[in-house]
Amino acid sequence: MAPKVLVSDKLSPTAVQIFRDRGIEVDFQPDLGKDKDRLAEVIGQYDGLAIRSATKVTETILRNADRLKVVGRAGIGTDNVDKDAASKKGVIVMNTPFGNMITTAEHAIALMFAVARQIPEASASTHAGKWEKSRFMGVELTGKTLGVIGAGNIGGIVCDRARGLKMKVIAFDPFLSEEKAQKMGVEKVELDTLLARADFITLHVPLTDSTRNILSAENLAKTKKGVRIINCARGGLVDEAALADLLKSGHVTGAAFDVFAVEPATENPLFGLPNVVCTPHLGAATTEAQENVALQVAEQMSDYLLTGAVTNALNMPSVTAEEAQIMGPWVKLAGHLGAFIGQMTDEPMEAINILYDGVVAGMNLEALNCAVVAGIMKRANPEVNMVSAPVVAKERGVKISTTNQDKSGAFDGYIKVTVKTAKRERSIAGTVFSDGKPRFIQIKGINIDAEVGAHMLYTTNEDVPGIIGALGQTMGENGVNIANFTLGRADKGGEAIALLYVDDEVPAPVREKLAATGLFRQIKPLTFDVA
Repeated sequence: MAPKVLVSDKLSPTAVQIFRDRGIEVDFQPDLGKDKDRLAEVIGQYDGLAIRSATKVTETILRNADRLKVVGRAGIGTDNVDKDAASKKGVIVMNTPFGNMITTAEHAIALMFAVARQIPEASASTHAGKWEKSRFMGVELTGKTLGVIGAGNIGGIVCDRARGLKMKVIAFDPFLSEEKAQKMGVEKVELDTLLARADFITLHVPLTDSTRNILSAENLAKTKKGVRIINCARGGLVDEAALADLLKSGHVTGAAFDVFAVEPATENPLFGLPNVVCTPHLGAATTEAQENVALQVAEQMSDYLLTGAVTNALNMPSVTAEEAQIMGPWVKLAGHLGAFIGQMTDEPMEAINILYDGVVAGMNLEALNCAVVAGIMKRANPEVNMVSAPVVAKERGVKISTTNQDKSGAFDGYIKVTVKTAKRERSIAGTVFSDGKPRFIQIKGINIDAEVGAHMLYTTNEDVPGIIGALGQTMGENGVNIANFTLGRADKGGEAIALLYVDDEVPAPVREKLAATGLFRQIKPLTFDVA
């Protein structure tokens, strides 16, 4: 029986035809996604579900989706899909992460022009029969300094277009190497330097714990007087109330926003202010972009349903069905090793080397590489998946290399990940025991035996008495439960490490109390997806 796909949002007729041409039965109901009750009734009839943003794929919907194998999102954002519930159900969630890059970058450039020349206000004034030529004095972009926060896919295109406009481009991106910056023709700077120098600032980063409110009231106050700020990335990156105050005071001359902290945005501190250009999340709203992502998702879903090939999956590694049973635990381990390194590294990465020893050296190393790199890159961009992660790393100038070797130690096989930055190298190794559970077996050359927990606290210290007591007492006095812990040291009196398994992330005030003891060189909370 031919696979059957439901298209529950507005999708290009060409995309619908791709399904049919590939021999897949299609039910095209572009308004069904808005009716969650009806969708829940019929979803059990389909092998695939193709959506945009209107359809909400909730746990309730998935509960009835006994036949469903794949959800394909035409676009990058998957906030409307319960990915945890989909994973538990065995449903693959795919997106099209690269289809909207050009159009979003062009929208940022368009908004830059609009706010530089006050085009919306001037248009409204002229439509009203006024001729206020002297009121709308603008500025040129030529020769101005553009500060780009986030020089990845979209930010990189903005950099390229801005250089074509003869702007001076400076970029802040912890994952951008000096070599890559030079190739892009931009100057890599720290955030404070960008804030002080930029005439225009544009944001192109995902919304994560590290980027949320990156333009806070404190950071906005550091900007150059007369700056203009553009946000086509995500709401929540900018303190909108603080920006409104600086616009009113004249410190910030203009702003242009396509995204807002609360959407749909029916009210906002920026609304109604002069020389603030607002659009309703139109970054991806071009005919070409909508067509591109629709065609991509149709091809990806068809490939999976007909051949089992997995592309741009957010919750599944790119491995064949035959490999999945053997590689599953090793893929998890690879992701955990990458996540550990990614959470420990705040500096730009220059290179990643992955060593495969013993039995693992004969597996699908491309998939394992992707799992490692995805684990590393997820700290900066939670949207990264196993397919897009190597592309993201390449765009940032990170060199990825692998080494294979025959069994060389006590373990049948292990993986060791080493990351190089301009200042240091970090390494971690792990294996899979016979119980199928991943283990950390070496950190910074120090041998350990540690299972992977959802929440862990990593510390380093000089090997002296009192460490265990300090950890236990501080945690106990502050209501933090230690489920288990692992210790290791290089040599007597040398460097030592501890990994604590805790129920929840250790709060910052507790970590500060640990630091105040003066016993620890490093204190780092870590989280891992152990589902």
